[in-house]
Amino acid sequence: MARMENGRQSMDTRSIRTISSSRMDDESSLGSDSEINGFTSDRQTDKYGFIGGAQQHTEESAQDLPPQVLRQRELKWLDMLGHWDKWMIKRFNKVRLRCQKGIPPALRGRAWLYLSGGKVKKEQNQGKFQELDSQPGDPKWVDVIEKDLHRQFPFHEMFVSRGGHGQQDLFRVLKAYTLYRPEEGYCQAQAPIAAVLLMHMPAEDAFWGLVQICEKYLPGYYSPGLEAIQLDGEILFAVLRRVSPLAFRHLEKHKIDPILYMTEWFMCAFSRTLPWASVLRVWDMFLCDGVKIIFRVGLVLLKCMLGTREKLKACQGQYETMELLRALEPRYMQEGFLVREILEVPVTARDVERENYTQLKRWKKNRGELNFKSPPRMHGARVVLLSEPPRRQDLQQNPTIVLEVPQPTPQLKKKDRSFKKKGSIKKSQPVVEIPNPYSLPNDPAPPLAGPQAPPPPAGNKSPEAAPQTDTEPPRQQPAPPTEPPPAEESPLQQSTQSLSSTEQDTYL
Repeated sequence: MARMENGRQSMDTRSIRTISSSRMDDESSLGSDSEINGFTSDRQTDKYGFIGGAQQHTEESAQDLPPQVLRQRELKWLDMLGHWDKWMIKRFNKVRLRCQKGIPPALRGRAWLYLSGGKVKKEQNQGKFQELDSQPGDPKWVDVIEKDLHRQFPFHEMFVSRGGHGQQDLFRVLKAYTLYRPEEGYCQAQAPIAAVLLMHMPAEDAFWGLVQICEKYLPGYYSPGLEAIQLDGEILFAVLRRVSPLAFRHLEKHKIDPILYMTEWFMCAFSRTLPWASVLRVWDMFLCDGVKIIFRVGLVLLKCMLGTREKLKACQGQYETMELLRALEPRYMQEGFLVREILEVPVTARDVERENYTQLKRWKKNRGELNFKSPPRMHGARVVLLSEPPRRQDLQQNPTIVLEVPQPTPQLKKKDRSFKKKGSIKKSQPVVEIPNPYSLPNDPAPPLAGPQAPPPPAGNKSPEAAPQTDTEPPRQQPAPPTEPPPAEESPLQQSTQSLSSTEQDTYL
């Protein structure tokens, strides 16, 4: 039987499917109600929702943007999401560049759903998640899922409480996937993937995001036998020979199989390895460009940890090398450094596919045919979009908060036009001014207008021409024709202008 150590295990592939580790169990021991009660009261959460510095080195590795830059990026992403199909087909390089710069936190969940194709999948399968959610599920998978719930990010405020809304949604998503793909069932490495998605989107969206990652980005990773992850381990080892020959020769010399150190990296998409700021940046690029980003991150870490002779002097054997790869240096995981190194690694999707073909031929020669034939891997959001062309309504944004702005009736509009044409106030009907629905408590009261205005004095005299005393004789000049003041707008025009400005602010 395979022996688990810190999320990595020996070559017994029958046990790879359960990647629970001693470190994961140690973390989960703090997830009990007795220890959680009181833990959150005296500790503060960081901006990502983690309690008391549970995500080490996050504060040092995070890069804060000026608010003006962040607002500009948000406006650009809103424009892209509003015309997603055009941007993906005609200007995908610009989308890739903006993903490399980092998706704005306020729009990250929506952008991930669009990038992965989960938005289209959800719209084309309306009601499917609700149907799966209402079913009881397979008891053998339900029991395993319930045991793993408290192990997923136990220091995050969303999953810190047993039976809380975070754990409930995580259970719903994982159970629904076992019903959606019963031939695959549940793999423990799916839980961190689903948890990361739930931190950024509702349960239904997280479910379809998980479906896309399991079927399009990492197909076969969570199937029985995990042959796909073993193949990718061989691909990583072969590409390492070109990227860092020194690290390749060291691992080959000590016969350290790739599956010993890269299983948790790849299956969890580095969500349990890197500081959270770096995790988010890696996921931004991963959902845009596909699995080559995961390969690049692994190559960067191997090159930094084993790529110099000084480093290799400290690890003369297999045990020392594995300990070095378990304790990655924080400076190599820092957000800015890691992203720059990822972009400089000369590994493309074509390189991955070419090496995959070579390793697959070697696998069939040495081990025979694969037991589980997974669907073809999609390298990035553009390929996913082109593989299943969406309808226009599939990409339409559906905001969860909609402000209903009162509109003037068509009858009032028609009479207002007649008022403008004839220039007479005799045939115009009184218009009731619509109050501002978003006024603040300290705003001044609106001026009286329309029917609320006091009537003018008799004799067609303006208020300014009213007599000062009772003995003043009346004027002999004829009264001037009554015309609307040229500088004053009608109440309907004022309300229309206020409404238009309000409508512009409702979406942002």
